[in-house]
Amino acid sequence: MKSIKKFSLVTILAALMVVMAACGGGTNKDQSKNNDGANTKELSGSIVISGSTALQPLASAAAEEFMNKNSKVSIQVNGGGSGTGLSQVAQGAVQIGNSDLFAEEKGMDASQLVDHKVAVVGITAAVNPKVGIKDIKKADLIKVFTGKITNWKELGGADQKITLVNRPDSSGTRAVFNKLALDGATPAEGITEDASNTVKKIINETPGAIGYLAFSYLTDDTVTALSIDGVAPTTENVTTGKFPVWAYEHAYTKGEPTGAAKAFLDYMMSDEVQTNIVTKQGYIPVTQMKVERDAKGNVSNK
Repeated sequence: MKSIKKFSLVTILAALMVVMAACGGGTNKDQSKNNDGANTKELSGSIVISGSTALQPLASAAAEEFMNKNSKVSIQVNGGGSGTGLSQVAQGAVQIGNSDLFAEEKGMDASQLVDHKVAVVGITAAVNPKVGIKDIKKADLIKVFTGKITNWKELGGADQKITLVNRPDSSGTRAVFNKLALDGATPAEGITEDASNTVKKIINETPGAIGYLAFSYLTDDTVTALSIDGVAPTTENVTTGKFPVWAYEHAYTKGEPTGAAKAFLDYMMSDEVQTNIVTKQGYIPVTQMKVERDAKGNVSNK
């Protein structure tokens, strides 16, 4: 009889444990999923991004929105130029390296890197508003940047000495502009500044100045964006291939991204970012492009 009572007690306790475990498991499951069944486990961690200053405004705006949605994620967006971003991500010093160029174009071994094309950026020459011109022939643009034309009056503008404002060798914007706007010509010596926003400020404050900027910096009338060979630097002209000076904005990772970095890059490609933040920041959604370019510079219709 005692043995029967003992067995019954053990059985009852075991049954209670099963029920409690089932109840507890159900609570955890409900907490980890929303009504649509999607995993809502809270993201956490830190992401450091460096590289292209042309991409920096977009990356910063997207990071701010992402952190608003994920309070336990910290994202730091630094500039430094495309070469810096590629070098640092390859070394594992940052989680994401932003670049205006394919890694191969910078002579990098891209075998360990994963390319995430998050936007397209147009780039054009920009001048001080008092220069007095709004359009320039490509052949003359090359002469200006190589020092063969030194006064704007030679191009129908003001009688003003030309001051060149360049980016450093590590700049992806410089590489794209030199390759596609200057046909590979090496610019003459001038003022060299590391950041696009500083270039814009110098052009605005320096009589006769000319430099080059991504469309995302051409949001006001403090500098004058130049048409090239009569083609205006507009989003539509970039998407159709009429305006040739453009580049993908690459966000490189060392291997496939995981955790918060993957979630952030997925967010960068979401409709919320591509159709809203990308366009508001002066960039072009990748999905709008009617042409595409490979790492060798070949352009073809999509």
